[in-house]
Amino acid sequence: MARQTGRRGHRPSTGIANRPRFWGRHAVTAALANPARTVRKIWGTHEALRQLDVEIDPTIPVTFADAADLGRLVPGDAPHQGLVIDVDPLEDIWLGDLLQQGEGDQRPLIILDQVTDPHNVGAILRSAAAFDALGIVTQDRHSPPESGTVARAASGALETVPWVRVVNLARALEEIAEAGFWRIGLTGHAEQTLGQTMGNQRIAIVLGAEGEGMRANTETHCDELARLPISDKVESLNVSNAAAIALYAVAART
Repeated sequence: MARQTGRRGHRPSTGIANRPRFWGRHAVTAALANPARTVRKIWGTHEALRQLDVEIDPTIPVTFADAADLGRLVPGDAPHQGLVIDVDPLEDIWLGDLLQQGEGDQRPLIILDQVTDPHNVGAILRSAAAFDALGIVTQDRHSPPESGTVARAASGALETVPWVRVVNLARALEEIAEAGFWRIGLTGHAEQTLGQTMGNQRIAIVLGAEGEGMRANTETHCDELARLPISDKVESLNVSNAAAIALYAVAART
């Protein structure tokens, strides 16, 4: 991803100290194909490595292993599909840089308020890639780090969708508004539906954690609150499902 020489706007969080370990064909292939990602070591079965459709940098150490040995490198019964890698976390992205990259287009933003489950964040990254979102924004202390679980759920999108971590989400939402985005917070207690609040503006969708929802301070930094028009038979949707539906609604605007 191209980065600006002069840093501006809301600063990113400090880097993650731990080195993530990824597994599974999609996560591993995407990481190897990402020029911004540093891969430190590869373990794999002969068959899985032979079937990779991406060239491996000859400077990366490769260890051949059987499936049982690989299973001991990953949590529990994680589906490694014969491939495991150690990587460095991606470089922090500045919110101002991301907003500048989105100038002149209608790509939506996703802002997550204390969504901490790595499966949900990974699934939201995957939906963000599917609907060509500009990126996702999370608060650094209340979101999961890069991990094999996130990468697996994202199915490669961790390498392609910009993920901005910020210290203060309220200030980040102010900067997002200054960049011309209409900030819509999804909540079940809103009177209007998402379709009624979108218009033709550039959209930033704000979602809170399951159960608690958005914090009150986050709601006050939204321009509108909206709900998805779901049946009374269901109290709420999983946050990753809600994000996918909201992204589709933005993409399908006429």
